[in-house]
Parts: sequence; structure tokens; C-alpha cells
Amino acid sequence: MSTLFQPLSATSAAVGDDVGQSFTFPAEQPLKLDSGEGLQALTIAWKTFGTLNAAKSNAVLLCHALTGDQYAAGVHPVTGKPGWWPFMVGPGLPIDTNRFFVICANVIGGCMGSSGPHEINPATGQPYGLSFPVITIRDMVRAQAMLIDHLGIETLFCVAGGSMGGMQVLQWAASYPERVFAALPLATAARHSAQNIAFHEVGRQAIMADPEWNGGDYITKGTNPRKGLAVARMAAHITYLSEAALHRKFGRNLQDRAALSYRFDADFQVESYLRYQGSAFVDRFDANAYLYITRAMDYFDLAADYGGVLANAFRDTKTRFCVASFTSDWLFPTAEAKKVVHALNAAGANVSFVEFTTDAGHDSFLLDVPEMFQTLRGFIEAAASARGLPAKGA
Repeated sequence: MSTLFQPLSATSAAVGDDVGQSFTFPAEQPLKLDSGEGLQALTIAWKTFGTLNAAKSNAVLLCHALTGDQYAAGVHPVTGKPGWWPFMVGPGLPIDTNRFFVICANVIGGCMGSSGPHEINPATGQPYGLSFPVITIRDMVRAQAMLIDHLGIETLFCVAGGSMGGMQVLQWAASYPERVFAALPLATAARHSAQNIAFHEVGRQAIMADPEWNGGDYITKGTNPRKGLAVARMAAHITYLSEAALHRKFGRNLQDRAALSYRFDADFQVESYLRYQGSAFVDRFDANAYLYITRAMDYFDLAADYGGVLANAFRDTKTRFCVASFTSDWLFPTAEAKKVVHALNAAGANVSFVEFTTDAGHDSFLLDVPEMFQTLRGFIEAAASARGLPAKGA
């Protein structure tokens, strides 16, 4: 019998100077979903870094990507590795936890404490599995807004994130423009492309083809579609890199051998690397959560909610935007970022745009890119000044 991964339990817990906690909203306060269903007893798990000021004007909301979670900084309690944005979030970094109160929530549909298919359905006492309702990016943002209300914060100084996190940033700016002073959507787009939907479908089919998936009811049956989820992760991970990055890292180098084996072992280093990525992923992620979150990304089409005109999503917005893309990102290419920028310009928004030169691919927004840090630090400093927040070091 396969051992299921064990996510962090959804209870308050101190982790160093940072705090991770969760809250379950009362059943009479359900989350209304785009599907028409309502999610009762909504639970949101989140983590905070830094201190909220007396005016509650220094809050920064971080929105994580597909395989991320609430552990953006510090040490991840499950993996023991740094959080997903260690170069951006922390004391003295662009999102400076000495100045800002940083909030990062696990998205609904996820598997690190927020309501999702892995969690217990209070109506049945059993894991939701595929009875969990299909969710959208807008549903994720609605849940985050409920959390921000719960924390007593009226307006966020900044909402920031990349990839699927960037989709959430754009949705925040469209749905709650009066609550977002500044927005940082990175390596993202206003809708998911056909190519990206296709890659997600390959991953979903790999999971569902695993005999241990059991129609999504693997938890109660004591199985786990580890092989299918690992293949899904391998396929997706290729899209996060560029050909140049793969060549630089691995080329055609052999793995622990001097000659080809003429078998189907991992002859090449790149094969071994992908197998490692797949096997490590299944220890911290839930297969059904992968299905739900990829589907939410596929459904994202911001313009469709505004008469097919993206600019209408941002009409009369007062939010300050900095949109960023990366030259080697073929998953969310610069052309998609420019569509967002053009829509913001058409809406009369305050928007800056920058394309960073790097060969690291889509994952560049998570990596050590000094030019990105310098640019984003400048945007944040200017926005903080306009917001009336104390200058750095004051």
C-alpha cells in the first residue's frame, strides 16, 4: 500500500518569527463559486511575515503559483527547504518584512490546509475527493478577500505573484480595485492559452490513468497515484524551463555512466533530473489538488468576464501596476504580458512594464535575477512613498 503524503495540519503554529495558521468560516458564511455551488465551512490556511502597522496600510498579499503554497519565505515545514520566493521576501529584500506585513494563503483547491479535495467534507466526514466543487481563479481570490476581511484589513498596499499567482493578482485588480493600491503580476497572462491547456490535460490524464487513482477516491481506498502525479510534474516542469537552460544544465551529459546502457534506465542527466522532480513532488502534493488547480488556470479568461474587452476589467482603476515578463519564458511569453499592458493603457491605468533578459525560462520569477530585484524594489519604494508609508530605514 502506498503511503499518502502528509501535509501540514491546519492549526495555528509558530515557525520561527513567522506565523502559520488557519481559520474555518462558519457554515452560514459560505464561499459562493463561479460554478453556482457554495462551499460550506470554508477553511483557509495562511502564513504571515512581519508586523501590521497601526493604520493597517502596509499589508502585502502574495499569491502563489500552481505548485506553491503559503510558505513563500523561511523554511518550509514539510520539505525543510526554503520557501518559494526566498530572493524576494524577507528582511531587507524587495518585499521587506521589516517594513511590510506579508500574507500568503494556500489557495482553495490546494493541499496545505485550505479547503480542497484532500480535506474532509464536513457533511460526510470523508475526504472530498471529486465531490469537491470545481473552482476558478476568481473563486480563489474571493476566498482570499474573505481572509483579508477576517484580518480586518480594508486595503492592501500590494498584491504580488507570478504565473498562476499573477493571474490572481490581475483578478484582484479587476474584482477589488478599491482594495489594491499596487499590483505586481509577473510571468503571467490574462487568459490561459490553448498550448498551456494542452500541457495541463496531459498531466491530468497521466494522473487519471494511474490505476491507484481509483476515480479520485484513492484516500479512502488507501492508495495513491504517485506514478501518474510524478509524470504530470515531469511534463509540467519541462515547460518551466527553456531549451537554453536545459542545455546549460544538462546538455546530453550521461548520468553516472561512461556509455549508453541500451536500456530504458536514465542514461541522460536530464532524465534523472526529471525523475527526481517527479518523485520529490508526490511527497508534498495531492493528485486531486493538481487536477483542480490546473483546471482553474485553464478556465481563466479575464476579458471574457468583461464583454471580451480586457481593458474593461481595469476601467477607472486607481491601482498602480508593474507588469513583468522574461525573454526566455515560452509558457507565458512577453506577448501575453504586453496584451495586459495594452489593456491597462487603454483603461488609463498607471502601469510600468519591463521585460527581463534571462535564459532561465518561466521559473525566472522565482530565481536570483538581480535586475528584477532592482526594478521591483524601485516600484515598491515609489508605491510606498505614494501610499505615505515611512521610507526604508525611517
